[in-house]
Amino acid sequence: MREGWKRPDVNKKILITGAAGFIGFHLSKRLLEEGCHVVGMDNLNDYYDVKLKESRLGLLKENAAFQFILGNIADKEMVCRVFSDCRPDIVVNLAAQAGVRYSIENPDSYIESNVIGFYNILEACRNSCDEDDHPIEHLVFASSSSVYGNQAKIPFSVSDPVDRPVSLYAATKKSDELMAYTYSHLYGVPSTGLRFFTVYGPFGRPDMAYYGFSEKIMEGKTIKIFNQGDMYRDFTYIDDIVEGIMRILNNPPLPDEAGDRYKIYNIGNNKPEKLMDFIRTLENALGKTAQKEYYPMQPGDVYQTYADVDDLIKDFDYKPATGLEEGINKFAEWYKEWKKKKAPL
Repeated sequence: MREGWKRPDVNKKILITGAAGFIGFHLSKRLLEEGCHVVGMDNLNDYYDVKLKESRLGLLKENAAFQFILGNIADKEMVCRVFSDCRPDIVVNLAAQAGVRYSIENPDSYIESNVIGFYNILEACRNSCDEDDHPIEHLVFASSSSVYGNQAKIPFSVSDPVDRPVSLYAATKKSDELMAYTYSHLYGVPSTGLRFFTVYGPFGRPDMAYYGFSEKIMEGKTIKIFNQGDMYRDFTYIDDIVEGIMRILNNPPLPDEAGDRYKIYNIGNNKPEKLMDFIRTLENALGKTAQKEYYPMQPGDVYQTYADVDDLIKDFDYKPATGLEEGINKFAEWYKEWKKKKAPL
C-alpha cells in the first residue's frame, strides 16, 4: 500500500463539476457527510430528466457546507471566474456528455463538453499552479472503461494500449487522458484519471441500460437486448466508485521516473457479469418478468468489460466488492420509491 496515504481533509475546499450528475451527487454527498466543504458546479442540461438532477441537488443543498454554481465548463470565462472566486484546493471533474450511442448521432456536444470543457478545467488548474499562493493540489477526472474499445485481452489493464476507440465518447475520454498528462508534464498539474466501469445504483442515469430496462419492465413494455444477450459487463456499484475516489482524492500522484505527477486507475468490480444474468437479477428485484426482443450488436458497443484493479489494491488497499444482487436490490428499492414520487396525484 502507498505509504502515508490520507483520507479527505475537511479543511480542503473541493470543487466538483457535474455535481448534479450521478457520480457527482454521490461523491458530494459522501464528502459533505464527512465534514468537507464542497463547491458543486453543473449546467443542469436536459440530456435526461432535469427533475432527477434537481432532486439530487436539493438533497445536497440541505447541507450548509455545499455551495452550488450553475455553469457550463465549456464557458472558459465562467470556469476561470469559479476558480478565482472559490480558490479550490482539489478539483474533481465529473462534468461530461455521457453515453456511447448518443455520441454517434450527436458528436458536437461531446467535443464541447468532454474536450473543450476539460481543456478549460486544465487551463484553470494550470493558472492556479502558476500562482504561488494557492495552486491546485490535485486534479481528479473521470475517464471511462470505453477507452479499451473491443480488445480481446482481459482483464483490461491500465498498461494496455488504448488507441482504437469504437465510439466518439471513448475517443473524447482518451483525449482527456492525453491532455491531462501533457498538463502534468508541462505545467506541473498533479492529475489522476479514473476509468469507471459500468456504474449503477440509486439516483442513476436514465440513459443507462439498467434504468431503461427497469422503466420498461415496470410498464410492461418490451426491452431490447443486443448481440442476442451475449455481452459481459463489469457492473460496479456507485458506493464502491465513491469509496475509490475518496481514497485517491487527497493523494496526488507521486512523481514518476520522469518527474511527472500523473496516474490512471481502473475502478471496477473485477467480475464481469453476463447481460442475461444481470437482467434476471433485475427482474427478481423488481418482481416482474421482462418482455424481450433480441437484436444484433449496435455500433459503438463492446462485447465485454473487465477491470484489472491491481494498481488500486497496491496503492490504496481497495477493491470494489458489492455483489450484483445486493447492488441491484438497492437500486430497485430506490427506483420504486422514485417512481411513486413522480406519479401524478
